[in-house]
Amino acid sequence: MSDIAIVTDRGADLTPEQQREYGVTVVPLIVRFGEEVILDDGSLSADDFWRRVERDASPPETSQPSAGMFEKAFAPLVAAGRHVLCPLITGKMSGTCNAAHAAAQRFPGQITVFDTRSLSLGQAFQVLAAATAARQGVSLDAIIQMLEGMRARSHLLIALDTVEYLKRGGRAGKVMPLLDRVARALNIKPLLRLADGEFQVVGAARSMAKAVRKITEEFAALAPAEALAVVHTRRSEEAAALADLLAPAVGLPRDATLITEAGPALSAHAGPGTMAAAMIARPA
Repeated sequence: MSDIAIVTDRGADLTPEQQREYGVTVVPLIVRFGEEVILDDGSLSADDFWRRVERDASPPETSQPSAGMFEKAFAPLVAAGRHVLCPLITGKMSGTCNAAHAAAQRFPGQITVFDTRSLSLGQAFQVLAAATAARQGVSLDAIIQMLEGMRARSHLLIALDTVEYLKRGGRAGKVMPLLDRVARALNIKPLLRLADGEFQVVGAARSMAKAVRKITEEFAALAPAEALAVVHTRRSEEAAALADLLAPAVGLPRDATLITEAGPALSAHAGPGTMAAAMIARPA
C-alpha cells in the first residue's frame, strides 16, 4: 500500500469502477431540490436526476462538501499512517478547496490540497495520474510537480445547449451577462473554455453540430494529446460521435478516449444537451 492516499470530490465524475481500481476516496458534492438535500455520491443516477428535474417545481441547486465531510474522509487514512493528497475541483468556482483546507487544519502536515483548476474528466485526469504515481512509490513533491505540469497543459471546452442552468447556478458570473445577451438575441450555442479555473467565452455556433466542429478544430490545433475525454448531459450518441472525430484529430486511438455523462452536481449547472471535451496536451 502506498504511503500517499488520494482523496477527491465528486466533481471529477469518476465511476465506481475507477474509484475501486485506483483506490481513490471520493467526497460527495451536495444537490438540493427545494428543502431536500441529496449527497451526490453516485447513488443518484443521471436518469433519476433528470427525472427529478422534469417533475420538480424547484430547480436543482448545489453546494460544496462541508469541512466535516472532508474530515471524515481524511481521518481513517491519516490514522493508517498515510499522507493525503487531495486534488479538487477548481477553487475559482467552488468552495470545495476551502472546505478541504479547513478540514486539513485538524491533521497538521498530513494533508496536501491541490486545486486542479478543472472539473469533470479534466479533473479526473489529474486525480488518476496522482493515484497511479502514488502506487508506483513516487514522492509527494514529484507528484505535485507532475500535477502542476498537467494542469498547465489541460484544456476543457464546453458547448451549452442552454444558458439557463449556468445562470441560475451563479458559477459563471464574469461571463454570464455576455452569454445571456448573445444566447437570447441569436439563439446560439455558446462555446466556453475553462482557463485557469474560470470560464471564458470563446465563440458560438448556430447548432450543436457546428459547436462540435469548433471543438474539434480547437483541439486539433493543440495536438498532440496525451489524454482525451468527452463529457455530456443527455447526449450519449453525439458524445460517441464527437470522440470519433476528436481522437484522430489529436493523435490518440479512439479506444483510449474516456466518455461519461456528467454527474448530478455538474449537470445542475450545465443543463441538458451539453457537450464538452477535455484533453491534456503532450509536453513539448
